[in-house]
Amino acid sequence: MFTNLRHDIICLTLLLLVLSCSAFTPQDYGNALDKSILFFEDSGPGDCPQPNVSSGGLILACPMGPVIMKNFVQVDLVGGYYDAGDNVKFGLPMAFTTTLLAWSIIEFGSSMRNQLGNAKDAVRWGTDYLLKAATSHPGHLVGDPNNDHHCWERPEDMDTARSVYKVSSQNPGSDVAAETAAALAAGSIVFKDSDPSYSQKLLKTAMEVFDFADRYRGAYSDSLGSVVCPFYCSYSGYHDELLWGASWLHRASGDNSYMAYIQSNGQTLGADEDDYSFSWDDKRAGTKVLLSQGFLEKNIQEFQLYKAHSDNYICSLIPGSPSFQAQYTPGGLFYKGSESNLQYVTTSSFLLLAYAKYLRSHEGGVASCGTSTVTSDKLVALAKKQVDYILGDNPAKMSYMVGFGQKYPQRIHHRGSSLPSVRAHPARISCGDGFQYLYSASPNPNVLVGAVVGGPDNRDGFADDRNNYQQSEPATYINAPFVGALAFFSDE
Repeated sequence: MFTNLRHDIICLTLLLLVLSCSAFTPQDYGNALDKSILFFEDSGPGDCPQPNVSSGGLILACPMGPVIMKNFVQVDLVGGYYDAGDNVKFGLPMAFTTTLLAWSIIEFGSSMRNQLGNAKDAVRWGTDYLLKAATSHPGHLVGDPNNDHHCWERPEDMDTARSVYKVSSQNPGSDVAAETAAALAAGSIVFKDSDPSYSQKLLKTAMEVFDFADRYRGAYSDSLGSVVCPFYCSYSGYHDELLWGASWLHRASGDNSYMAYIQSNGQTLGADEDDYSFSWDDKRAGTKVLLSQGFLEKNIQEFQLYKAHSDNYICSLIPGSPSFQAQYTPGGLFYKGSESNLQYVTTSSFLLLAYAKYLRSHEGGVASCGTSTVTSDKLVALAKKQVDYILGDNPAKMSYMVGFGQKYPQRIHHRGSSLPSVRAHPARISCGDGFQYLYSASPNPNVLVGAVVGGPDNRDGFADDRNNYQQSEPATYINAPFVGALAFFSDE
């Protein structure tokens, strides 16, 4: 009896020690998940809902009617998302955002509980827009980014040209088109059971757009360089998007023609190239992990190669691994670049968790790092450290998600958040007059709940400065993979 009691006391003590080491509870992660999805959420029904000044409605792209194309043909491109703190709809990061939101639901939707419907709505808002864009030609960019960046004004006051730029057979953009195909294919999986007809429409369009991307090859930076560069140049080229798009189409359709495409074109498109970041620009690491799922969960032997390459990526992140390459700040944050570093943190955290899930489904599944192995639990632990850092377990004790915790950024680089709301300031604020709010030292009047900003530097330093866009600007593609990571930990 006493032996059993002593055993129970020891077990309880160990459990309390484990709990005391955890910075956040499942409820905390659930709260952060709610806010992260709210960042994407519109505030009501209709073709163009009115933005909610306390929510992610501020990033909805809602011109009140058709916009004018460069050749003066009217097209309806209402909807979609602005990429970050400006008033431009960039096709490449928007499509990537939609793909990652869909992937988050595909892998971790069962953990989203009452937020699953809202997450699906956020995906649909993106896929609806991409369907419209694909009807004429994929790769639309709405708004002139050069003119937009010379203004600091509310979306309601926009008076810059809403020009539309597109790729075509004469001016190809395989990168933006193939990413659009990936987003539509991933979206078709999300809606396969709940809305089969919509799912079929997404998949059919994805196939058509991918065919266009593959048939007319070229980087959209070469076709639209003056308007997409330096904002979203395709630095990695378009090969990675073609393999990424084909991989999503294979997963969504099960069509063997995409398997054949991957096998015959994979080497040319970068299947043997290991890259150690995953972003709106470079899809190589994400593609390897995505295809490894086919081997680990479905025993598709043709994809075993991608398991080995996924191991290479994963091992590069693991301190102490023979192939460790990543850089971490003194506080333990994965650090890839000085501009919007948290985009790399959220994507790598998502890949760690998705890969851990795949490994757990495979008997004896581990990542091979040279002569050593890494278990799925270790991947989860590393992802958790990154997620916790973002939420406030860091040297500054600051949450980098706006509206979460007691201390978070107050002066984010975002037009709608930093300018007075129409309710507070009904009079129009012109293009140039808005800069007084950009340079103001006052906190933003509108709290963009759930927005994750660019984040701290390589020494864990953060300047809460609206004019420091590298650190203080939120972006949809930072939040999208974070939705999946938060859903995972809310259910652990």
